[in-house]
Amino acid sequence: MAELASRGQLRAALVRMAMILCHWSWRWVLSAQLAGTGHAGWYDLLAKPAFTPPPAMFGIAWAVLYAMLGLALAFVWHAFGHPLRTTAIVAFCIQLALNLAWSPVFFGARQLFGGLVLMIAILIAAVVATILFFKVRRTAGWLMVPYLAWLALALYLNAGVWRLNPDAGRINSSGDVEMSIGATK
Repeated sequence: MAELASRGQLRAALVRMAMILCHWSWRWVLSAQLAGTGHAGWYDLLAKPAFTPPPAMFGIAWAVLYAMLGLALAFVWHAFGHPLRTTAIVAFCIQLALNLAWSPVFFGARQLFGGLVLMIAILIAAVVATILFFKVRRTAGWLMVPYLAWLALALYLNAGVWRLNPDAGRINSSGDVEMSIGATK
């Protein structure tokens, strides 16, 4: 039976797809960073749990993680003919959509509990995607593992911020708690 593509052609196609998906993932990092701007003042005023990384660490970590996610997706995307390929890609897209929804919920709406619930959903969806990635391409699964660790840290941080800041949704940019009409201090 004649091959449709040589091993070299398949490898080149994988490299091209990895470059496209890694570029795409860097664009997600940039858009997520831009979406987070303007809320830093509010977040800076909140009490944080122990082991909170320095602010610069978040941008660096997400940049590396999104590159790894793009590469993992490229490996799975390129697994033509695998029976779980489409399911794995759909699971990845679901966890990515949940991930992208977190910043607007946590920072935009200042819903710490909503962010916590969403973070739990993200972690569950990412575990499912990772298991599927392992079944499709082992390398893709291993590329997802650091992301799972970072999500676990994010869950810990989100839970800690929610627990330590019961009035966080009502804190204004000067650090004062805004009172609702008819409420007393």
